[in-house]
Amino acid sequence: MVTTTLPIARNAFVESIRQPIVLLLVLASGLLQVFNTWNTGFSMGLSDSGEVSGDNKLLLDVGLATIFVIGALLAGFVATAVMSREIENKTVLTVVSKPVSRSWLVLGKFLGVSGAIIAATVVMLVFLLMAIRHEVMSTAADDVDGPVLAFSLGAVFIALSLAAWTNFFYGWNFPQTALLLLVPLSVVAYIAVLLIDKHWKLQAPTNDLKPQIMLACLCLGLAVLVLTAVATAASTRLGQVATILICVGVFVASLLSNFFVGRHVFNNDIIGTIREATAEDRTTDRFDEPGRTYNIVLEQAPRERIRAGDPFYYSRSPNGFPMENDASARFVGPTEDPISIRRDEPGIVVTQVLTPSADEFTVRQIGRDQAVAITRPPQRGDYVFLTRTSINYVAMAAWGVVPNLHFFWMLDAITQNRPIPPGYVGMLTLYALCHIAAFLALAVMLFEERDVG
Repeated sequence: MVTTTLPIARNAFVESIRQPIVLLLVLASGLLQVFNTWNTGFSMGLSDSGEVSGDNKLLLDVGLATIFVIGALLAGFVATAVMSREIENKTVLTVVSKPVSRSWLVLGKFLGVSGAIIAATVVMLVFLLMAIRHEVMSTAADDVDGPVLAFSLGAVFIALSLAAWTNFFYGWNFPQTALLLLVPLSVVAYIAVLLIDKHWKLQAPTNDLKPQIMLACLCLGLAVLVLTAVATAASTRLGQVATILICVGVFVASLLSNFFVGRHVFNNDIIGTIREATAEDRTTDRFDEPGRTYNIVLEQAPRERIRAGDPFYYSRSPNGFPMENDASARFVGPTEDPISIRRDEPGIVVTQVLTPSADEFTVRQIGRDQAVAITRPPQRGDYVFLTRTSINYVAMAAWGVVPNLHFFWMLDAITQNRPIPPGYVGMLTLYALCHIAAFLALAVMLFEERDVG
């Protein structure tokens, strides 16, 4: 497998980065990031608690969207050039005529295209990080960031100059040489920017380092790889224009899937959002034993009236999935009697409403021998429900067919100063790998039945 796939991947990678469109789109991305620092000054907030604040929130939004769109276009252009064009020109016969499986051919082409897309994406993301460091020029009195301009333009100038020189004297491919030089030079330029502040003084690299934004960039890179798999599958049967349209169609459908399909998958009604959750026993925050009580304060009055005895559910997700407590039962015994509490079925119930608006109440674990299972106690920011969340499995199946690129979009977490959990990044990587495997399997099925003779 290795001796068969790696040469195919290497050839596909070289063919991909030799396309002039790849270098042009990468440089266009850098130019657009420059424009973004000029035209995103709309005062989107003044909070300084996160990695971006004020106008820079919009800068990050537009910058990520720029890379997202260009990545989708790159996937369509590159995949078509290395797959569909070889089929149309019959050059693929030189490979499949040998004892090389079509499955390994598709895998090798995908790996080569992915390598080229990753190289281009790294350069584009460095341009974005440079723009974030430069920040938005909200007024004419704002000074430009000298190190950012010097090092970023220097990296581009050196790469293009060396590519032109080697092309003239040695005949090397200009786009290939320029892109391969841009990758390390842009990374070195960004490291240099981290070491020097706006006034050309040495600083600690952590001063301008944005780890959460880098995680968001990593997630965006995974989304681009999923689109690359889509382009690879489409290019086994379609030409360049059709493949690009398929990529754009999947891109748009994935952004609309939450509205048209996703909102019908999990059905529940939010009662309110927790502002404060405190244990009645101040010595511990445990909530996994019968009789344990929590005092809940909502952000505002609940959307439905809450009464003593109502079941209580909570979740970190506004759609109610997954629930943090497995089950709840309506409590009918006297709330002041601890013995009665343990005679009911396990559950978490409202035992007392403390305010006329019902925005403050107590909830308690009830059950005979054991409490209902919970993943953690309720906490600030959780969504409150009075019923379990129902799942529409038909809608879930339809929702899962198209890759949901919303999962890869971490902008809201950055702008709301919510850390991106490493576990989420791991799950997102698994999600991306599953979709990549599915689309590559589809590519193999389509290519196996195609006549290339």
